[in-house]
Amino acid sequence: MAKANRVDLTEKDYKGAESTMCRGCGHDAISASIMRAFFASSVDPRKVIKLSGIGCSSKTPNYFMNQAFGINAVHGRMASVATGANVGNHSMIPLGISGDGDTSAIGLGNFCHMMRRNVNITYVIENNGVYGLTKGQFSATADEGTVMKGGKINDMPAIDLCELGITLGATYVARSFSGDRKQLAPLIQGAVAHKGTAILDVLSPCVTFNDHSGSTKSLKYIREHLDPLHDIDFIPPYENIEVDYQEGTDQEVTLHDGSRITLHKLGHNYDPTNRMQAVTALHAAVAEHKFLTGLVYLNEERAEFIEDLNLCDTPLAFLDQEAVQPLPDTLDRINAELMK
Repeated sequence: MAKANRVDLTEKDYKGAESTMCRGCGHDAISASIMRAFFASSVDPRKVIKLSGIGCSSKTPNYFMNQAFGINAVHGRMASVATGANVGNHSMIPLGISGDGDTSAIGLGNFCHMMRRNVNITYVIENNGVYGLTKGQFSATADEGTVMKGGKINDMPAIDLCELGITLGATYVARSFSGDRKQLAPLIQGAVAHKGTAILDVLSPCVTFNDHSGSTKSLKYIREHLDPLHDIDFIPPYENIEVDYQEGTDQEVTLHDGSRITLHKLGHNYDPTNRMQAVTALHAAVAEHKFLTGLVYLNEERAEFIEDLNLCDTPLAFLDQEAVQPLPDTLDRINAELMK
């Protein structure tokens, strides 16, 4: 008999359609980590809304949690649709799946304002440095000096989506590798438990257009240049676990809802709540040609967008007409005051 979680669902209940991605695509590994994370956190898929744009990455929500709600927005507009969905029904758990092109190019403006508002969402970027659906052109996250499969060299500096997230107001920023499920799944769990904009920049090699010699997003290059900040584990709030930490080796971060992420330090004296240290660490990693992975930045003090709007507890989608439309007398009084 299959093991059930706390909402009496099995891992099978978190699956979707069969994948049509290229064999070995990192995106499929990310989908597997998403299913593991949501199962382990006992999230009911029927309370999840999956959002995506256009691109290889935006196909992947079809491959997990087929009981969840879902919408494909137009190219680059997923962040704005997610903002509207969050305001309309904040009782849903939003999960955005995007690509480096969808996020850092055509959708950059929408992405920036979503983070500035601290919209409550887990936003996963499946980052392979190329446009896979249009045959492998460089995206805005392609590293300077990387070589295209046809031999062209990228002479443009890359956009660092983690640094951008920290700068523009995201309150949970992490980077991981699609093939590191031990690290990625707990990071997703932490993002889902976090109240605010959670950005996960996940390096996901494109096996068809960007896995050759000269690419800095190839499977081999990424594996050789990973620089983990710490080992990641996620302890749900319903677990009563006693631990004995050695001073200076671990740091425990309490998330907004009482959940905790435990960071096991491995040679790094790193504090993810220190914004300037996070940015400095990202810059140092770029200079050393390394991919810094782990929980890069966390701010649990800032209110999420819904709290800033001071909305009522009942989601707007469930309010009747009388609750959202002012009475005629009220409108007359407002108009009279404006005429003064």
